[in-house]
Amino acid sequence: MRVLGVDPGLTRCGLGIVEGTPGRPPTLIAVGVIRTPADLDVAKRLVLIETGIDEWIAEHRPDAVAVERVFAQQNVRTVMGTAQASGVAMVVAARRGLPVALHTPSEVKAAVTGSGRADKAQVTTMVTRILKLAERPTPADAADALALAICHVWRGGVTNRLQEASEARANLEAQAQAQSRLQVARLRAAVAAQGGKR
Repeated sequence: MRVLGVDPGLTRCGLGIVEGTPGRPPTLIAVGVIRTPADLDVAKRLVLIETGIDEWIAEHRPDAVAVERVFAQQNVRTVMGTAQASGVAMVVAARRGLPVALHTPSEVKAAVTGSGRADKAQVTTMVTRILKLAERPTPADAADALALAICHVWRGGVTNRLQEASEARANLEAQAQAQSRLQVARLRAAVAAQGGKR
């Protein structure tokens, strides 16, 4: 599975792509940051982010996109920009027909470091070790994007298997019910035929 992780933000939108399977160390494909100038109109900044993400998807062809779930913070302005960038990432992925997963910061931290309360430095350190990088990915937005992608490779695969198992079970139950209805219908027809002979 190849996953594009997106750490949304207006000033810096982190992007990281890794490839791997659940339970094994993934491989780094690409990492970077889309930057937009603070003095530019918000709508134009969002267009820059959209264009950047779309170019990354076209170039690297991920199988899925993992975006950080936005949580309310004290700085409303920061939250608004993050939420807007997050929405753009989801729209771009959906337009390309890619599945989108949202992961909370604590979920990502727990997947990468083992603790949902890890700080950014710990996340960056673990991302560097997991991907066996010679240097720490910078800025922190880039490391966070890689952490999102790693989290989805490791946890998304489990979720997909559970969903597939659930769908398979539902199909079996539907088939069993259909067989049961057919048997009941045959039994009733047989009883009706016996009654007619009498």
